[in-house]
Amino acid sequence: MSTVPAEVLPTGAPSAGARATDDEAASPLAPRARLLPALAAVYRAQLSRARVARIPLLFVATFQSIGIMVLMRGVVDGGSEARAVVAGSTVLVVAFVALNLLAQYFGQLRATGGLDHYATLPVPPAAVVLGAAGAYASFTVPGTAVTAVAGSVLFGLPLGHLWILAAVVPLAGAALAGLGAALGLLAPRQELATLLGQLGMSAALLLGVLPAERLPEPIGWARDLLPSTYGVEALARTFDPHPDWAVVALDLAVCGVVGVVSLAVATWAYRRAAVR
Repeated sequence: MSTVPAEVLPTGAPSAGARATDDEAASPLAPRARLLPALAAVYRAQLSRARVARIPLLFVATFQSIGIMVLMRGVVDGGSEARAVVAGSTVLVVAFVALNLLAQYFGQLRATGGLDHYATLPVPPAAVVLGAAGAYASFTVPGTAVTAVAGSVLFGLPLGHLWILAAVVPLAGAALAGLGAALGLLAPRQELATLLGQLGMSAALLLGVLPAERLPEPIGWARDLLPSTYGVEALARTFDPHPDWAVVALDLAVCGVVGVVSLAVATWAYRRAAVR
């Protein structure tokens, strides 16, 4: 069998390496998706998944909050304490889904290699985090509405300003979802992510539902550090006969700033986890 040097091959028959190079040049990689279209796609996919898998847990979160209000009705008559109980129980639904379940989801995604799937897609990391966080926060809307109405009727609070939920739910949801995603992505093990999510939800329960004036001062400081606190305060103030809307707007602004920071940390944690 004779061999022919590569230099004497006819010019019309390129080598395999040259053909591969030409193919690569002719078929460039797909461009990276823009943030908003990618965010919308991830949001729709996550919302569809959550709607199928999380509806029973949403009922649990709603019934849990309503049950807490029924129990507190026996020890709280009205006034500022009743407003705190109703507002805290309402935001607790957001904490259960957006913080607890999202921490478990990202912890499971990291443990099972699901992040590798997203890493192969031309999707910005911010779109993955924001899409999942937005879907889980949106999923809490029915539960928060039912809880707020039930609590207002139970404690005899006015219903006229419950439209503020349109601002409280997305802002508190963003803050808690960002925290939950960060906990799930930074936890070294899936079990620890689940534990941290449940501890965060327990903190939202104890520090959000109990009236602030009944808490010891050191615990009150911890309450001020919890992202959901400002959503609770904003909602509770709207139950007043004449709410101070400037203070309500300030609470919502703080909640929004915390949400931006927590989602930025979650995006950084996603990049960190995706490259490992």
